Amino acid sequence: MAQNIVEIKNASKSFADQEILRDISLEVRQGEFLTLLGPSGCGKTTLLRLISGFEHPTTGQVFIDGKDMVDTAPPLRHVNTVFQSYALFPHMTVYENVAFGLECHHVPKGEIPERVMAALAMVKLEKYSQRKPKQLSGGQQQRVAIARAVVNEPLVLLLDEPLSSLDYRLRKDMQLELKQLQRKLGIAFIFVTHDQEEALSMSDRVVVMEEGSVQQVGTPREVYEEPVNLTVAKFIGETNIFDTEVVSLFEDQILVSIEEEKHTYLNKGGFALGQKVHVVVRPEDIRVWDQEKVKHESNMIAGVVEEVIYKGTTMDLRVRLKSGKWVATTEFFDEDDPKLEYHIGQKVWLQWMPGWEVILPYEV
Repeated sequence: MAQNIVEIKNASKSFADQEILRDISLEVRQGEFLTLLGPSGCGKTTLLRLISGFEHPTTGQVFIDGKDMVDTAPPLRHVNTVFQSYALFPHMTVYENVAFGLECHHVPKGEIPERVMAALAMVKLEKYSQRKPKQLSGGQQQRVAIARAVVNEPLVLLLDEPLSSLDYRLRKDMQLELKQLQRKLGIAFIFVTHDQEEALSMSDRVVVMEEGSVQQVGTPREVYEEPVNLTVAKFIGETNIFDTEVVSLFEDQILVSIEEEKHTYLNKGGFALGQKVHVVVRPEDIRVWDQEKVKHESNMIAGVVEEVIYKGTTMDLRVRLKSGKWVATTEFFDEDDPKLEYHIGQKVWLQWMPGWEVILPYEV
């Protein structure tokens, strides 16, 4: 297993009377792409600033490459940051922007040209070395900022929502380029975003944060398919949440009632009789059947289609249940499949296979 290049131990951070981070413990492995994911104000950027040294923890410790950083200034931490604003010097050329950090670190002048051009080659901008930032597109400016950060050969690269100002298509392209660059460099990237799709598509591991605390750390698949609590389930992708309680226990299974239908599930959470729980089901895990063509089965739930949304590759439905609850479903579109020809007002059955759900303890 790769060694830990960054370790945060029981770190908290307060400004005046406001606690921004609460008892954060986190390990970042050498060579991994780790994403800090959460809504605005959850503490992601503050945690990044603790690692870079621009902020100091109120309590706790930060280690980089096994060394306590308590008395180490930002320039001496071997960590570089790519900011959302890029922060390029407008009066300097691309070459001069990238060379600036090397000059500040008193790198011998004979080494600078080779290192600068190698960094620009990594981000495919060597032909633009003599241009000024204003002569570049947003995506090109972002690549210059990355080249300027990696030219110093940091142990860790910190990226604070660097793609947020790009348009959709360019953002998707840069996600791929960033991941490829990270593999090529072989160093740890710590990436901050509030975009769930971005986090899931780029990361080796995702750290889900909420109100200054770490809610879950895991692979993209783990945090999506196996959320540890309702906060993670709600934040990562779209989900359907049914509030119910355990009405019967037998062996390793529980029986719950959803929309007056009985459902039996494995009791993975050790739930007790009468305990309130949430049954969480992703839209793509729900199957939809026309009531006129398919007979009712015990684990089917009745509903009426109230929205049909064609998205090219998927067909999304919003189905209203008898109780008035909305349920979202997603099916991959197949123009040759008549089953996918839904219409508003259509009476349908909703069904999912046991095991496709996640059952969580009830939260208010």
